[in-house]
Amino acid sequence: MRRSLKWLAVATTIGMILILLGGALVTKTGSGMGCGRSWPLCHGKILPSDITPELIIELAHRLVSGAVGIMVLILSVWSWKAIGHVRETKFLSFLSFFFLLLQGLIGAAAVKWGQSDFVLALHFGISLISFAAVFLLTLLIFEIDKKFAAEKLYIDKRMGFHIIGVTIYSYIVIYTGALVRHTKSSLVCRDWPFCLNDSPGLPSNLYEWVQMGHRTAAGLIFLWILYITVLAVRHYKHQRVLYWGWIISFILVSLQVTAGAFIIFSRLNLYIALLHAFFITCLFGLLSYFVLLYSRSKRNFH
Repeated sequence: MRRSLKWLAVATTIGMILILLGGALVTKTGSGMGCGRSWPLCHGKILPSDITPELIIELAHRLVSGAVGIMVLILSVWSWKAIGHVRETKFLSFLSFFFLLLQGLIGAAAVKWGQSDFVLALHFGISLISFAAVFLLTLLIFEIDKKFAAEKLYIDKRMGFHIIGVTIYSYIVIYTGALVRHTKSSLVCRDWPFCLNDSPGLPSNLYEWVQMGHRTAAGLIFLWILYITVLAVRHYKHQRVLYWGWIISFILVSLQVTAGAFIIFSRLNLYIALLHAFFITCLFGLLSYFVLLYSRSKRNFH
């Protein structure tokens, strides 16, 4: 029974990544109205006759979201029953399904009535919370904590501050990145790292502010994670989960920044843009695990 639960957890985690990448694909290709103002049907039909690439992308995203939503619900109930004795299980089970349902409702509302870019930018972040909850449930099911002896892990207040702070801040970075997509500000600045490398200066319009605001936020999280990684390498060599966890985090944030730069250099190459979304998804999942470890440490040593 536990093996079946593990398979379901892995499949659901992969499914959540597909939902996040599918949402980014819908936005990047401008396929949000691929099915018109109709939801959950497409142009009011189960099988529309006038097939377009935008319709295929939007309909595929809806079908994947619906199927994975059922998987998340099953995983939540099954985890609750199988490992409900583990402290975080019930909270994560609720969180995973609630936020997936919420992102589905926001998506439906956007199709039916339209939404401002600032509201639509929340869509990715809400899905990300659901992904993080499913990812953490999967780690609990696989008893990853025992493999890393996490119950003996002690995280001091300084590292705890950085874990909580950078996780919350990463959500702000993610929101600004989603805002870049939804306001179509991706290529408003032709250069990198400045908007115009030959004449650096303050942005001159809303779109440049959105783009450069995101770049500045991304630059700061890169420096913050670099600093934490240095701390981990210096002081946490004996704590493998933190030592390697922060090294992997730094690799992910470096890939994220690099992909962001290449989006500009490649003039919005779709595959690079999807990699950009993938790297931040992995990074947020890892940061969420650090938060769980810190909560465990506080409980075990206070």
